[in-house]
Order: sequence, then structure tokens, then C-alpha cells
Amino acid sequence: MHRNRVTSRDVAKMAGVSRTTVSLVLNNVQGIQISPETRQKVIQAAKELGYVPDAMAQALVSRRTKAIGLVLTRTHHHIATDAFLPKIISGLLTTAKQHNIRILIDWVETEHQESAYFELARAKRIDGMILSTPRLDDKAIRALESADIPTVLMGSVVGSTLPFVDVDNVAAAEKAASYLIELGHREIACISNAPPEYTAAPERVQGFRNAMARAGVPVNERLICYADFDPESGYRSMKSLLESGERFTAAFVASDNVAIGAKSALREAGLRIPDDVSLVGFDDIPWARYSDPPLTTIRLPAEALAQQACSLLLNLIQGKGNRENHHIILETELIVRKSCKAIQ
Repeated sequence: MHRNRVTSRDVAKMAGVSRTTVSLVLNNVQGIQISPETRQKVIQAAKELGYVPDAMAQALVSRRTKAIGLVLTRTHHHIATDAFLPKIISGLLTTAKQHNIRILIDWVETEHQESAYFELARAKRIDGMILSTPRLDDKAIRALESADIPTVLMGSVVGSTLPFVDVDNVAAAEKAASYLIELGHREIACISNAPPEYTAAPERVQGFRNAMARAGVPVNERLICYADFDPESGYRSMKSLLESGERFTAAFVASDNVAIGAKSALREAGLRIPDDVSLVGFDDIPWARYSDPPLTTIRLPAEALAQQACSLLLNLIQGKGNRENHHIILETELIVRKSCKAIQ
């Protein structure tokens, strides 16, 4: 038989209070004088009846939607081919579930960024947002600094006062390139994870340059390419390097996802990893350890990155902590596998 949905009226009747009191108690509205005994009656009645509050009604009372947005600032194609994104979503969902909030995921096209964030916050009814992979040329980020929309960046933008969670991309990339240098490599190619407009890309290339400079190894500018997030761009970049005629014995590819394509181009050219070319990636996506050969890479703590960003945003929404200059930098780790070889 069809069972009618339990309403706040049913809870109020069982607890012997008004529907307003039920709403105030179950939405945990602060600053209202309600006795502990009354609160307990309402909570117990709701539990016994199996009452589930309506999300829209909750939002009207508390002025919060209990939802946050994950905004991806990349193309639909990039998102569809991103092997790193599931770890980010997993980390967000873990924290969101602990706090009984929902995650809404959306993406914003580059040409519409300036107004899209504000429209998204209004249309999607979210309490705040996390911007993943921000761009250096995104003017809307400056506008968000003074807007009444709690926002956390997953990635950092120099000069912005918005809170962010990130890794030290320069130091991590330097660690990767230094490992190749320690193995005796001097002719090293570098393929970035993304175009230079995205914050991590120039930082990882700079880390590569720092390692080479510290070791006194000249950088061959013709061996530096900027990829575009996906395996296809890694394939194109590596193919371009091979066709250039420039010699290299190793390559630092600043994204495991991009490295998938780079490996394909090397094998297509009849080159073996690591016998002919050593390869170091970045991110440590699940594919990396199971590739042939298993990929040496920089482990980026993706789930922890997302969890910290979510926790930081929830604190901002609840008015805890300082909105400006709240920065969290997580550690990275070089994971040595079998894609690199020492040379004389």
C-alpha cells in the first residue's frame, strides 16, 4: 500500500509543539530560545516517524542550501578524459558526507568566466564554491575576492587573496627533474600538463628549469612543450619533439594523463621505456602503477587536496576563520618505479 509522506505537521502533533518549533529545532537555527526538553521531544518524534526534512524548506529557514559547488574551469573534452578528477570527487564526497551536504558539479567555459561564477551561485542555490584548476588570466577571480560568495581555489593564483589549497608545484617538478639528473641524464625534455594560462603549468616548467640550473645543465628550449591536459596532447607533444630531431634521453611529463599519450608516441617511434627514453610523470593516477613499465611519478595527494578544500570552504560558510590569506600547501612524494634508467 502507498504510504503518505511524513510531514513536519506529523512531527509537531506527536511532539505537542508548533510546526515552527519543529522547523527551528531540526534546522538547528541559532539564537532562538527553545528548552532542551522541547528540542529532545522534537528530535525523538522525528526519529520515530522517520521524518526527512524537505531540502527547499530547510534552505528557506536556515538561508543555507547545504550544498556546495565544484566548478571546473576546463572544456567538456578535458573533463571527460581526466583520469585525475575521480580522486578529487572522491575526496569531496567523503568530506561532504561527513557534514551532510551535497556536491554540485559544473563547468565554466573560458570565454564566459567573468559572469558565470555569480550566475552559477544564484541559479544552482549553493552556499559556496570550489574552483578547480584556476587560470592566471581569469578576471572573475578578482571579482570573487570582494563578493559575498565563499570561494576556495584548488590551485593558487599569485596575488589573489582567496583561500586556496595546493601543492608546491615548483618544488615537486624540481624533485622529478633532479631524479633524472641524478641518474645521469643531461638531455631532458619537458612536457607540461596544460597551457601556460593554467596556474600549475608554468610552475612545473619552472621547477624543471630550477633543477637543471642547480645541476649546471643547460636547458634546450626546443625540448620544452606545453600540452593540454589530455593524452592526445601528450601524444602530439612527444611526436613533435621526436620529429624535431633534438636528442633527449629522458622526459619529464608534468601529468600522468598527458604521459599516456607521450608513451604511445614513443612506442610508435620504436623507442623503449626506459632503455631508450626514461620517463617521469606527475600526479600518480591509478593507471601509473599498472602501466608497462610502471611509471615513476610525483604523487599528488588528490583526495587530501579535495578534503582540505571542502573543509576550508565549510569553515568559511559557517563564519569560522579568516577568509583572506588562508593558504594550505600539501606535500608531494617522488614514487620510483621502473620507467627510468641510469646512464653513463
